[in-house]
Amino acid sequence: MKAVVFHGQGDIRIDDVDQPEIAHDHDAIIEVTSSAICGTDLHFVRGSMPGVQNGKILGHEAVGIVRETGKAVRNLREGDRVVVGSTIACGYCSYCRASYYSKCDNANPNGPENTAFYGGPKEAGPFQGLQAEYARIPYANVGAVKLPDEVGDDDAILLSDILPTAYFAADMASIKPGHGVAVLGCGPVGQMAIACAKLYDAGRIFAVDAEPSRLAIARKQGAEVIDFSREDPAAVVKELTGGIGVDCVIEAIGVDAYKSAHPPKQWAKGDAPQMPLAGAIEMVAKAGHISVVGLYPEGFKDFDFGKAFGKNVTIRMGDCPHRRYLPKLVRMVASGMLHPSRILTKRLPFTDAVDAYRAFDTHEEGWLKVELVPSQVRRTAEKGVLVTA
Repeated sequence: MKAVVFHGQGDIRIDDVDQPEIAHDHDAIIEVTSSAICGTDLHFVRGSMPGVQNGKILGHEAVGIVRETGKAVRNLREGDRVVVGSTIACGYCSYCRASYYSKCDNANPNGPENTAFYGGPKEAGPFQGLQAEYARIPYANVGAVKLPDEVGDDDAILLSDILPTAYFAADMASIKPGHGVAVLGCGPVGQMAIACAKLYDAGRIFAVDAEPSRLAIARKQGAEVIDFSREDPAAVVKELTGGIGVDCVIEAIGVDAYKSAHPPKQWAKGDAPQMPLAGAIEMVAKAGHISVVGLYPEGFKDFDFGKAFGKNVTIRMGDCPHRRYLPKLVRMVASGMLHPSRILTKRLPFTDAVDAYRAFDTHEEGWLKVELVPSQVRRTAEKGVLVTA
């Protein structure tokens, strides 16, 4: 089968690899009908998040058709359409039972300290990624959620990671009706965080980014936009809130998300601005909440703890427990409350993945979220009918 394979910093390829097989009773094999490129994948390719081993299949977002199940998978059968949560969880440890699925004690064979997820560095486990024609899904009875016909693949692929992460961010931000919310970063998670803040009845939403096309999408959602390449976001937020600041800040950027100038060699580490966390502390009101879902590596130290302490700020952060939110979000998309596919700006054949990574990396116009469709399959968005190409 074909897969997107990591061969070192700046080197990814479409390779022929062995098709996965059932390895444990709780496994399922899916035929991938939709995958996607995430900013996290770029961290790995750039080298700003080290530890990905050569030969690892990339990707942690997928929708697919169940083709085989282990004997412990009793809630799925061959032919079911499923969305796969990006983090892997056993479903029965104390953390899973408390809905902290991303902190599962059993999923990662390297130990419980690190979140288990697909296509990541060595410490995230040996799990191959989902940018492939077929994939093995461990603990599929927990991590693969069945999809109704009302949810087509274009919406479902955003349910794999982006929408749950955004909802998690809004949940951690403790948004109350009427609250002012600042969303730092208007990439896919940031755009969905704006939509989720509206579900929580936020009074005003400020969207901070430097890409005109992303700010335009945020403005269409009703957000008040701030271009951090032209103005100081914290100063603008303070000015627009009578000097008070916002009640909640969602940080959806992370390290190395923006480059002050794109280097001649693509996929090099960028010069990440200090805006995200430092700006969050400046613009949040006293006794406000900061929610961090942007990705940061271990050892990151650029954080003004004293400033946050002096403002009585509550800070929450971490890996999204996707399975906690997936059933609810599937229902919301099926009912028409949310339309995540509106942020899909590119839908490309799987064979174009390397070029798509390059365009996504350099923030080319119109490359907000990229869906990859395996060449052997295409789908109709309305009824989810599988058609062999």
